[in-house]
Amino acid sequence: MAAPESIKRGAIDKANTQTLGFVAAAAFISVFCLVASQTLWSSNLYLSKVIGLKQKAHTQLQANIKATNSLADAYQKFSTQDPNVIGGKVNGTGDHDGDNARLVLDALPSTYDFPALTSTMENILTNKNFKVTGISGTDDEVAQQAASAASPAPQPVPIAFSFGVGSAGYTAIQDLIATLQSSIRPIQIDSLSLSGGSDSMDMNISAHTYYQPPKAINITTKAVK
Repeated sequence: MAAPESIKRGAIDKANTQTLGFVAAAAFISVFCLVASQTLWSSNLYLSKVIGLKQKAHTQLQANIKATNSLADAYQKFSTQDPNVIGGKVNGTGDHDGDNARLVLDALPSTYDFPALTSTMENILTNKNFKVTGISGTDDEVAQQAASAASPAPQPVPIAFSFGVGSAGYTAIQDLIATLQSSIRPIQIDSLSLSGGSDSMDMNISAHTYYQPPKAINITTKAVK
């Protein structure tokens, strides 16, 4: 009678082993499915973010293209306006002539150039028949080159200078001050001293003007997490 009992126990052990195998396989498959589902969900969220940001970038690009076209049209109209913003002729050769784009660059240069500034002042004074007693200032080109790198939001940088004229009449002095005030390039007078009589005066002026470094357009990348 022992043999049938042994056979029965073997069958039970075999069934238990098979059941354990099925349970282990089911558990493995369940864990695998959970991990795969989580991975697919995370991947889906990431791809959704990427698609959303790409769509946002595309929309911004379309708006930028439209704005660029409008800006180009506005620039063309501004540049060819005749008379220009200070009443001169677009194609003329006088002090107040020239297209508006050139006038803007003359008014606020994008680079530091102290010798050009002194030449401009000398030209103004000699055209007014003044006796120039001196034009001075500090040519700080090396330091300005390091500080004038292009940036997304550049600010005007002052350039200090001084000059003197001699043996000028009172009316001529008034005319010079008016000329400085109406100059294409903005000149702000910091101090002024006069000496002598109304028919023969010496004048010394300390002033400053400006230049503005160019604006930079930074193209950046963004990591999607």
